[in-house]
Amino acid sequence: METEFGCLVADESLGDSETMVDAIKNHVFCSQRLGAIDLHARDEVFEPSRSGGFLLNGGRLYVDAVGSHLEYATAECTRLKDLVANDRAGQRIIVQAIRDLGLSEEVKVYNNSVDHFGGHTFGCHENYLSLIDDEFFSSGVNRLLPFLITRQIFAGVGRVGGHILTTDGARPSHEDVMSHPVDYIWVSQVYRAIPDPNVRFQISQRADHILKPVASRVRFNRAIINPKWEHFYSHERLQRLHMLFGESNQNEFAYALKMGTTSLVLRLIEEELVPQEWVLAQPMIALRRISRDEAYAWPVEWATGAPTDAISIQRGYLELAERYRGDGEDTDWVLDEWAKTLDGLAEDPMQLADRLDWVAKKQMVESYMAEMDLAWDDDSLHSVDLEYHNIDPEESLFHALQDMGQTTRIVDELDIIDSQTVPPQNTRAKGRSILVEKILKRKGNTPYAIDWNGVAFQRHLFIPLDDPYRTYEAEANTVP
Repeated sequence: METEFGCLVADESLGDSETMVDAIKNHVFCSQRLGAIDLHARDEVFEPSRSGGFLLNGGRLYVDAVGSHLEYATAECTRLKDLVANDRAGQRIIVQAIRDLGLSEEVKVYNNSVDHFGGHTFGCHENYLSLIDDEFFSSGVNRLLPFLITRQIFAGVGRVGGHILTTDGARPSHEDVMSHPVDYIWVSQVYRAIPDPNVRFQISQRADHILKPVASRVRFNRAIINPKWEHFYSHERLQRLHMLFGESNQNEFAYALKMGTTSLVLRLIEEELVPQEWVLAQPMIALRRISRDEAYAWPVEWATGAPTDAISIQRGYLELAERYRGDGEDTDWVLDEWAKTLDGLAEDPMQLADRLDWVAKKQMVESYMAEMDLAWDDDSLHSVDLEYHNIDPEESLFHALQDMGQTTRIVDELDIIDSQTVPPQNTRAKGRSILVEKILKRKGNTPYAIDWNGVAFQRHLFIPLDDPYRTYEAEANTVP
């Protein structure tokens, strides 16, 4: 999981958000020494040298040069509990850095996915090692889209208001491109977002901003899926499936259910068990219609013209996935909780505030409105929406609910603390973590290069980490 964070700076004398995220990153690597910073440029545009690096916990923290935002990628995980703990550990590392720097009052970091006033959206990208080929994007993806578009009924994080996308015929001028070259690389469509006064609350933060089912150039052409064919993610015909249409779940239950159900559905797609006729008529329209339906009936249509709804579609995938029951603890948990959640949504979504972000947020916003006697068009509601996603447990509105025992947890605080420095124990993240630790203990300016699939020392020593399912612990421990 990759999460792009938003940053607000209250005191302009400290510098802008770009200055602050750079300070946070430098503190993590240079002062806390929780990882080895990149000495090489992973990408001259997006990730130049020293923009980030790999951490002791197997994850990766960096500043993405496009937008200059802080981003955290979890370690490779095969267990839901490991994934949730590793993800939350990344947030705590950032929070601790802000505290160490004495910036807690002035600098706030959020894992929301939309800028209400600027109209920007930023991602929470899911990555799955999946058996896919070129044919997947011509046919198989169509049978995956109904699941991805309807899963927002339990995976959405909710938002106040909505956006309308418009181009107004605007294109960047030559002067714009020359002045800000990074921002205009791979631009296929430039748009701006204006508030939609007809929307009070919707269940997805990003539905209004997704333009296509699949696209490779996504800077201004956002899609549900972004094909990736990098060699360092491939393994025995498996490739990285990069999902763009995701949102940053604060609730651990929603997070785990989203990832777990998607993994099972991908397995169904790989084994060609999803019926050929499971194709939506207008997937992008369905995406926004479901998000904006305040009646929570969530009607859509199959390509055949037959009417259906989001819960029925989810039940269809669940029924197919029942064949995997007994494959493991995670699988059985997902199947059980998937069924319970769909039953709860059918009966009354508002009873699921302890496990679904969009429900908890809606109830929180409505409570604030009643207390302050406000209408849905009051701008202060956006602040309540935003503070739900503050990653600092001492300030976050979500964490206030969690501290009161009003959320369903997947991990405990000790799991999160451990995961700040301890990687998952059954993937290549473990071997990479050992190598990162050896780098940190070395004296002098020993050159190195770290990537997901290998670590190089000087010119003559390279430890390959090709298989994501191997720990490489023995190989890593041979390095002096």
